[in-house]
Amino acid sequence: MNEHVVDILIYLYENYMVDIQEGPDDQDEIQEDLRQAGFPENEIERAFQWMDELVLHQSIEHQLAHRPHSVRIFTEQEQRRLDSECRGYLMFLEQSGILDHAGRELVIDRVLALESDAIGIEEIKWVALLVLINQPGQEGALAQMEELVYSDLPSQLH
Repeated sequence: MNEHVVDILIYLYENYMVDIQEGPDDQDEIQEDLRQAGFPENEIERAFQWMDELVLHQSIEHQLAHRPHSVRIFTEQEQRRLDSECRGYLMFLEQSGILDHAGRELVIDRVLALESDAIGIEEIKWVALLVLINQPGQEGALAQMEELVYSDLPSQLH
């Protein structure tokens, strides 16, 4: 997958997920809207598959046990795909209470599923937003993440 999938996910968020009452709720209508917006058919299908996998993984991820003082160790593959800046940003999101351990794991899984060569903080922000919008009881974290996505603050927070 390439940047088109991320662009489609952003388009879906901004046009359909922010205010569910607006626009079509039928997947066929949404796909037609995406085609009309100029997105390639195969990338539209990949974006919907990505969203379906997110929903599937969310139901599994919250069943996993977590020990309160455990430390997340990134695999070699994860380290190759997520540079130290990305890993640091994930840590920031978790330490800020925006992501819990299950949310962090979902973000990592979904970012890696993008199969993009260029994974950066912007992709992590959008994926985290999409993860949070689908989690009940995370309205506060979602609002914080939206602020981070839409703010003009630098991605590096010290």
